[in-house]
Amino acid sequence: MLSEAADTRGIDLPIALVTELAKPAAAFKTALPLLQVGRGSYRPGQPDEQGARLAVKSLERAAATVGVGVADALVTGPVAKAELAKVGFDFPGQTEFVAASCDSSPEDAVMMLAGPSLRTVPMTVHCALSEVPGRLSVELIVNRSRIVARALREDFGISKPRLAICGLNPHAGEDGRMGREEIEIIAPAIAALRAEGIDATGPHAADTLFAPHLRPTYDVAIAMYHDQALVPLKALDFDQGVNVTLGLPVVRTSPDHGTAFGIAGKGVADPGAMLAAIRMAGEIAARRAAA
Repeated sequence: MLSEAADTRGIDLPIALVTELAKPAAAFKTALPLLQVGRGSYRPGQPDEQGARLAVKSLERAAATVGVGVADALVTGPVAKAELAKVGFDFPGQTEFVAASCDSSPEDAVMMLAGPSLRTVPMTVHCALSEVPGRLSVELIVNRSRIVARALREDFGISKPRLAICGLNPHAGEDGRMGREEIEIIAPAIAALRAEGIDATGPHAADTLFAPHLRPTYDVAIAMYHDQALVPLKALDFDQGVNVTLGLPVVRTSPDHGTAFGIAGKGVADPGAMLAAIRMAGEIAARRAAA
């Protein structure tokens, strides 16, 4: 599949099939080392069961390889979740699968979106907007913010991470006039974090927190729901945004974009986010190895 894709673009891509990934470095001098886990037809932009099964097999083998320490990091590509579900993939996404593969709780797998301009973390992810208030709790915000603060120290080398925590409602609730989540859930969570010595501030109004003059005042923005975190990140760093899974014993990154089936195979996609994901995975792995 990779050879055919390269041929359509006029790219010379020698491939070296390997049977295990313990020592692939030598192959990079002359070819792209590839561990083949299955075969599929090259049909860009046309997801099918064959491709979904190949994606699942690849993810399983890669996660196992990282889990036993043969590889230092895992970089996943975007997948069509609906297609994976059709072939029996029972996880909401790859993040939850990777967490399960290393015997970690899904609650400990925290998604951070990172780009040159901004880092954001959503407290709730793939759920309906109407479900968000019911899923928020002091415990959720405190536990996930702890994981974020630790990861910023250990994986990103930020000695004293600054967490800016968003409110849920417009204008951060305006003292209860637009909702009480800030008063009853978010503010108590911030107080608990500060009591532990974590530099957490808020609740901040999300409509101003991402302004250019405020972004330098924090290291990560903790958002309450998916789009509150991803909209500003993708607006600022779409082609360089990386999805990093925090809180796991293994390093896992992914480009922060979807499958883009509409442009697949047309030679117009920007590889920047995938390159950034590979670089960030290497940087985190090197920092952990040096610790």
